[in-house]
Amino acid sequence: MGSNSNSRRSFIKKTAASSALIAATGMLPQFSAKSYARILGANDRINVSMMGVNSRGKALAQNFASQKNSEVIHVCDVDSRAIANCLSVVKERQGRVPKSYTDFRKSLESKDVDAMVIAAPDHWHAPASLLAMEAGKHVYVEKPCSHNPNEGEILVQAAKKYGKVIQMGNQRRSWPNVVEGIKALKSGAIGRVYFGKGWYTNNRQSIGIGKEVEVPKWLDWDLWQGPAPRKNYKDNIVHYNWHWLWHWGTGEALNNGTHMIDLLRWGMQVDYPVKVSSNGGRYRYQDDWETPDTQVINLDFADGMSMSWEGRSCNGKPIEGSAVGVMFYGENGSMLIPSGNSYTIFDLEGKIVKEVKNNQEIDPRNKSNPAELLDALHIQNMFDAILNGTALNADIDSGHKSTLLVQLGNIAQRSGRSLNIDPQNGHILGDNDAQKLWSRSYEKGWEMKL
Repeated sequence: MGSNSNSRRSFIKKTAASSALIAATGMLPQFSAKSYARILGANDRINVSMMGVNSRGKALAQNFASQKNSEVIHVCDVDSRAIANCLSVVKERQGRVPKSYTDFRKSLESKDVDAMVIAAPDHWHAPASLLAMEAGKHVYVEKPCSHNPNEGEILVQAAKKYGKVIQMGNQRRSWPNVVEGIKALKSGAIGRVYFGKGWYTNNRQSIGIGKEVEVPKWLDWDLWQGPAPRKNYKDNIVHYNWHWLWHWGTGEALNNGTHMIDLLRWGMQVDYPVKVSSNGGRYRYQDDWETPDTQVINLDFADGMSMSWEGRSCNGKPIEGSAVGVMFYGENGSMLIPSGNSYTIFDLEGKIVKEVKNNQEIDPRNKSNPAELLDALHIQNMFDAILNGTALNADIDSGHKSTLLVQLGNIAQRSGRSLNIDPQNGHILGDNDAQKLWSRSYEKGWEMKL
C-alpha cells in the first residue's frame, strides 16, 4: 500500500479514538456519509475492489468510498449497467473513478488491491472469498458467508491457511447499542437465558412463471452462474429473485434470518445445536419461488436452551412492533432488540426496566442500504484488524457458525424431518439423505477446494 508504519499507527489511533467515542456514548451524529467519513479519516488508505454492485454491493461501494482511509479502486460486475451506475455513485463519494471489470478475477490479479468486498449472489460468496484469499487479498463478504455448510468449513480453513482477514457482513455486531445490550444480557440483566426468538416479515410479491428468453446484452450469464451448474436463462431470475431458487439462493432464512440467528447465538453464547427442525413452505403464490415464504426453524441446544426463527416473506405483520428483531427470554425478564440500534429490557410482568433507543433511522426492509452510518463501524473494525490485528467483530469462524444454523434449518425443511446434530462440530448425525445437502455440485472447473 506504500504507506509507512508511522502513518499506519497514526491512522489506527485516530480511527480507534473515534470509534471508542461513538461506542462509549452510543451516539452517532446526524452527518452525511462524507462528513462521517471525515470523522474516521486518516492518512492511510486500503484499496478495495467491489464484486457485485447492482444493489447491496452498490450501497457498500458508496460506504467504502466514503471512508477516508479507503478507496474503491475496482468495480466488478457481470451487468454492464450496474457497473456504470456504481462508477457514477462512487465518483460522487470519493472524487475518483475506479477501474471496472466484468470478470472479478482480473481485479484479483492486481497488486494494488488490498481487500475484496463480495456482494454477488449467495452461490458466489464462498468461492469468490476463497479465490480472493488465494490471491492474497483480505475479504469482506456479505451474509450468508456460504451457500452450503461445506463451503463455510472451507472458508474457516482458508482463513487460517492464508492468514487473511475475512469479515462477514452481520453488521449488528458493530452497532454500539446492540453491543451494549448483548453485554448486559451476558452480565445477567434478565438472569439465565433459556429461549430466544427471531423473526423477519415482509410483503414480497409473486415472481411469476419465468420464460426462457435470449440473454440480455448487458449480462454475462455464464459468469453470473460461475460455480453453479449451468441452467438456461429465464426472465425472472436476475437480479433479485434468485434468492428464492435453491440452485443459487438460500431463501429468506439465510437472506435475513442469518442476522437474527447470529444475534441469538451471540447473546445466548451457544455454538452448535443438538436438534434442528423446520416447518413451512411456499404458500402465498403459485409461481417459480422454491424456498419457503413461510418458515419456522427451531434449534435445541444442550444445557436447556432453544431458539427459533420465524420468516414471513409475504405477510408483513410486525412482531413486537418491528418487522425484524429478536427477543431473549430469561429467568428474570426478557430483552428485545428490534430492527435498529436499540434494546429494551422487560421484567417478568412485561414492564420496561430499561430502554435504549435508536439514534439513527433504519429501514429493515430496504434491500440495499438500511443503515449506512452504523455499518461504517463494521467496515472500520475490519480495517483495524487488517492494519493492527484487532479482533474482528464478525470473523469467519463466528460467521460460519451462525450461517450453519439456518442452513441446518433449510436442510431439515428440504428433508422433511428433524435432524440430530453433533454439538461439537454442527454435523448431521445418522441421516445420509440429509447429508447430501451438506455440499453441492459445481460447474466443471469451478469446484471449491483448498
